[in-house]
Amino acid sequence: MAFQVRAVVRYFFSGLLMGAADVIPGVSGGTMALVVGIYEKLVEAIHQVFQAVVVLLRGRGPEALRAFRAIPWTFLLPLIGGIATAILSAASLILHLLAHYPVHLRGLFFGLIAGSLVLPWLRLRRRSWREMLFALLGAITAFILVGLPPRVVPDPALWQVFGAAAIAICAMILPGVSGAFLLLVLGFYEPTLLALTQRNWPYLLAFVAGMATGLGLFVRLLRYLLHHWHDATMAVLVGLMAGSLRAIWPWLDDKRQLLLPTAADPIVSVVLLALAGLAFVGVLSRWELRRRQTSSALL
Repeated sequence: MAFQVRAVVRYFFSGLLMGAADVIPGVSGGTMALVVGIYEKLVEAIHQVFQAVVVLLRGRGPEALRAFRAIPWTFLLPLIGGIATAILSAASLILHLLAHYPVHLRGLFFGLIAGSLVLPWLRLRRRSWREMLFALLGAITAFILVGLPPRVVPDPALWQVFGAAAIAICAMILPGVSGAFLLLVLGFYEPTLLALTQRNWPYLLAFVAGMATGLGLFVRLLRYLLHHWHDATMAVLVGLMAGSLRAIWPWLDDKRQLLLPTAADPIVSVVLLALAGLAFVGVLSRWELRRRQTSSALL
């Protein structure tokens, strides 16, 4: 019982980290899921939910009921609760910090994610030149992607909205690139916010349908890759994390180009915050190691 309570607390805390990360431009909740060691479990759980929904839509009630019962709710519900809590309670604080201390906040997350790279890399069963090559390709892809300037698509068609949502939602479970950032790059961030404020229901329904379709299909693909090409897939994900550091480099211009700090910039405080992020990862790593040792001892 005590072990179950600790697991629920851990999943809630993981959700808090994911929710806080989703608020930061350029940071993905998938990154935090990879850092705290729940990534594969999250992909599997989302896949189970979509499988249960598909069975229900096909009218197979008893089978759908069994599928819903098989979903790991003791994992998903605390995780979702943590994500919602972080977004609702911490969003205003984080947005305030982004508005007044953007360089400092990016420095903190830069240290946090840079220090986190070693955690998923060590989970690979083998680390050969092949995995290094996949990681390099992932890093180059993310580095180029997060450097693209934002744009706006005026008056998009509903099929375009559907497609943009299907692509952007994939970032929810991909480390390295946030869904909001992908919408910015694709040009649908401002139209989506406008549709929300104006209650443009055709736009919003097309967006939700695209999200559901994209997530369902992408989770199936990602689950297949993790089952059959685990180390190669994880190496690409680590590379995506590394390449995405460009998005949270503390010193950026308006076009998201990298800058070097000047003498007038708060270099010392930013470096200290980056080191604080590294220290937090160290604590998190120790906690994860103890959890695994406890789990092994109970088996």
